[in-house]
Amino acid sequence: MKKLMTAAFLLIVQLCAFAQQEGYVDNGDFKTFYRTYGKGDPLLIINGGPGMNSDGFVEIARKLSANNRTIIYDQRGTGRSVMKELNSSNMTVDLMVDDLERLRKSLRIDKWTILGHSFGGMLASYYATKFPEHISALILSSSGGIDLDLLAGGGGFIAEKLSRQEQDSLAYWSAKIEEGDTSYHARLRRGLALAPAYVYDKKNIPVIAERLTQSNSRITGLVWQNLQNIKFNCEKGLLSFNKPVLIIQGKQDIVSEKLAEKAHKVLKNSKVVLMDKCVHYGWLDNPEVYFSSVNKFLSSI
Repeated sequence: MKKLMTAAFLLIVQLCAFAQQEGYVDNGDFKTFYRTYGKGDPLLIINGGPGMNSDGFVEIARKLSANNRTIIYDQRGTGRSVMKELNSSNMTVDLMVDDLERLRKSLRIDKWTILGHSFGGMLASYYATKFPEHISALILSSSGGIDLDLLAGGGGFIAEKLSRQEQDSLAYWSAKIEEGDTSYHARLRRGLALAPAYVYDKKNIPVIAERLTQSNSRITGLVWQNLQNIKFNCEKGLLSFNKPVLIIQGKQDIVSEKLAEKAHKVLKNSKVVLMDKCVHYGWLDNPEVYFSSVNKFLSSI
């Protein structure tokens, strides 16, 4: 009986640690959907993309919620943050930063730590140039960079990580989708061809392939066009940013180490962690190093 009571107590503790709250923030023409987990100092997690929802980040939000109140949200036009129309006027990084501020104010948070992954790292960097007073610390996880140097690769980094068969399959299914076949089957086949470029441990291919089916190419194109139109560059704004920064990515990442080195040079109070046998998703390829590094950084703030 005592063992049963102990087991029940541990189960309740575990469920409380992962307790989820969700809601919407009214942005006027649409509502931002968000979810929170755990308790403690707030940690906003901005997922990659652009054009993807936050579903693929539920697990990392849960794992980091042991000592923090983690927050994930669907970026405008994705997931449950539905918009009636997508165009160049309402799909800008400035408006995406405004969405973050509305979310922060709605949750009554004064300062939060921000973890931005991939494109999310770019958005986090931009937010840091606009509202540094509301940031406790910054984590740039396989970030796309603080400027547009990522585009210099022209996608070559990704292609180099695919076999000839995978490249051919990617080209075939991408063409089918361009021709109008937007079925789940076509999107999954494209994802299965592209996913090997993003992970070192091939057992994670199905997870990434499934996530890639969620991509909204319309949003992707509009956001990247906006980034180029505004000549996205956070360097000047980040030179005076003195909050703690963790820059973490894989040694085999599709994102060049040069982007991490540049951010490290600009951000005075930053440190870099490079994980071996790891591509773009550290918490999948090298979870022990990824979570120990992030948790150690969070506990030091």
